This record gives sequence, structure tokens and C-alpha cells, in this order.
Amino acid sequence: MSIYQHFRQEEKEFIDQVLNWIDYVDKNYAGKLTDFLDPREQYIVQSIIGKERSCRVQFFGGAKQSERCRAFLHPDYYEPAEEDFQITLFEIIYPEKFVTLTHPEILGSLMSLGLSRGKYGDILIKNKQIQFFSASEVADYIRTNYMTVGKTKIQLQVKPLSESIVTDELMTEHSVTVSSLRLDTVLSQAGRMSRQKVQTLIGQGLVKVNWTTVDSPSFPLKEGDLISARGIGRIRLITVGDKTKRDKWKITLGKMK
Repeated sequence: MSIYQHFRQEEKEFIDQVLNWIDYVDKNYAGKLTDFLDPREQYIVQSIIGKERSCRVQFFGGAKQSERCRAFLHPDYYEPAEEDFQITLFEIIYPEKFVTLTHPEILGSLMSLGLSRGKYGDILIKNKQIQFFSASEVADYIRTNYMTVGKTKIQLQVKPLSESIVTDELMTEHSVTVSSLRLDTVLSQAGRMSRQKVQTLIGQGLVKVNWTTVDSPSFPLKEGDLISARGIGRIRLITVGDKTKRDKWKITLGKMK
């Protein structure tokens, strides 16, 4: 059975990359550090490596609760340390009494530096305090070139990882049954609204799966997917279990508060 059958067609390129990482570790008996990966990508890496390989993987994004993490693939005899992940924590200093900066504004201004999304980890905002994680290999470039968010002038301070903001985001889990793993079916159950309303949201481009806008109500979801929808919030499909006697899927959903 091909490994690709377990994943989506559009994920083939990433799967090939993971296989190359594993091959590198096996042949060189050395560690391989990746860019920051979203939770779906982390799930794919973990699924491919499994428990039977001599190659192992650990994830770290700068803090215990990090959503976006770097993966460190390594031989099974090696025990990674925090330093192996090469993560820098920046705090943004700005005139907070006069300006309010949002997550989209921060991300947009970071992306304008010309680096890929994979070089940035989570963006943390609590009250007026703003921090973000970056790959250490580009930290000097960021510090030199990141001077404004929109029209707001900023300064950066490097902080120890131990001083990262602990956000208030919590997740509640609940188990439900659904007739299918279609996006509109699962989101309808999670948001407690009709499929027609959910389909309208999808048609308006207000629903994303793993940070990518999805315009098809029949889009098939998989374990580990993160769904965000305007007016509903963020939902994670934590587990997909067996089918019931009535041919429905048993799933566990997590809703971010």
C-alpha cells in the first residue's frame, strides 16, 4: 500500500520532503531541523515516522503551548535539547498607548520582509504585549529589517524563551457522531448551525482549513485538521474513530475558547 493513500493528493510534495528528511537522518546519523510546521504538517511527520523507525522526531515551537513548531528529526539514540531547535523570541516595542496592533497586521508586516511563513512561529498577543518566535538563522535579518507595522514604528527586543507570553486560549473537547467527514457536515455539528448556513460561510470565503481558504463544502477532513470559520471560531478535528452501527463516524472535536 502506498504511503500517499493515507493523505491528501495536495500533500504529496510535503510527504516527499519528509521522506527525504528521514533518509538524511538514516544515512548521516545526524539530526535534521525543519522550518516551523503547522499542526497538520506535524501530524503528517509523526504519522510517517511512527514508532518502528530508527529515526525519531520531537517538536518544539518556543513554548510548551506552541501551535507552530519546528521538527527535529534525529537518530533514536540521541536526546534533543532545547538549543537544537534554534528558536528566537522577539518582543515588539511600540507606542501601545496610542496604537492597537492585530495579529493579521503583525503577520502581514513580517511576511513583507520576504521570508517564508515557515521561518516564523506563533505570534503571541496578550493585552498590549506582543511577541513572536522566529528561526534563529534569520533572526539577525529580522532585527535589521523589521522596523514598522503598517505606519507604526517599532523596535525589537530579544527575550529568553522562558519569558514568552502565556496566552489565555483554552480548548474544550467533546465527542460527537457525524454522517460524513465533509467540511460542511463537521462544521455544522461543531458550530451548532444548519449546513445551509455553513455552506454560505464557505461560499463567502470565510472558512479555512489549516490556514488555507476552502471553497468546497464537500472538502474531506482528516484527523488533526484545524478549521477556522467567521462567527464560529477555531475547531480542531482531534480524533476520527470507528463507525457506529448506524454508519456514522465517531469523532472528537476541540473548540478554542
